Amino acid sequence: MSERRPAPTVGQVVLGRRLQELREAAGRTREEAAQVLRVTAATVRRMELAEVSLKIPYVQMLLATYGVGEAEAATFVRLAEEANEPGWWQRFHDVLPEWFSLYVSLEGAARLIRSYEPHFVPGLLQTEEYARAVLEAGTVGQTGAEAIERHVSLRMARQELLERPDAPHLWVIVEETVLLRPVSIRGAVMREQLDKLLEYTERDRVTVQVAEFADGPHPGTYAPFSLFRFAEPELPDLVYTEYLTGALYLDSRKEVSAHLEVLDHMTARAATAERTRKLLRECRERY
Repeated sequence: MSERRPAPTVGQVVLGRRLQELREAAGRTREEAAQVLRVTAATVRRMELAEVSLKIPYVQMLLATYGVGEAEAATFVRLAEEANEPGWWQRFHDVLPEWFSLYVSLEGAARLIRSYEPHFVPGLLQTEEYARAVLEAGTVGQTGAEAIERHVSLRMARQELLERPDAPHLWVIVEETVLLRPVSIRGAVMREQLDKLLEYTERDRVTVQVAEFADGPHPGTYAPFSLFRFAEPELPDLVYTEYLTGALYLDSRKEVSAHLEVLDHMTARAATAERTRKLLRECRERY
């Protein structure tokens, strides 16, 4: 039986899709590929969907079966070996939910991240104290002080992404509620957070917009979600949306297009960069 890997890397997702494309181009069914490996068709399906690790001997046998040339096969195997390496976030496996591990992998591989957040400042832009206050107020707060600090450390480690030379463009739309709802009785927590947001608005690869109360309802007022776009042509846009005990990853063209349309609509209606900075400064004065 194949060993299940609940948190695939982006590399595994890309290569799994490529394996499926090569199989289909060769005119082979999953059942035929399974016969070559002496496994079930379900195992081949899980490899293609990145639900299991890419076992190198299996990959080599499939590539030979699909008629892949020697040079391309060698490159594919090398990429598979790299994709199977655990990501840096695995050191937080004790507190990282399985359903969020893929998110961190997607976050690190994306060239564009567009997010809508109706409740809190997005994790990549939070200060340490703000993150701690939010985590203490949620379900994580019930797990004890040590677990909370591990979650805070993970969140801060994720932010190193924005310091990379090849950092993705992060484009977030936050509801005005995010700025007005204090997460702590200490005003300094919100002041520092708003100062950090103001600093980020000056960066070339970070865009922050506020959806103001005065603009009324908009089509995104359901739940927070993020859309990831990648440099790899094999990987389509993906949408992530979270609920209380888990998350959904959407990759169908129809669902992704619907979320992209909503983001574009909200972007056009939300406060401009200059207006957003004015709102941030005004909110800071209240604390």
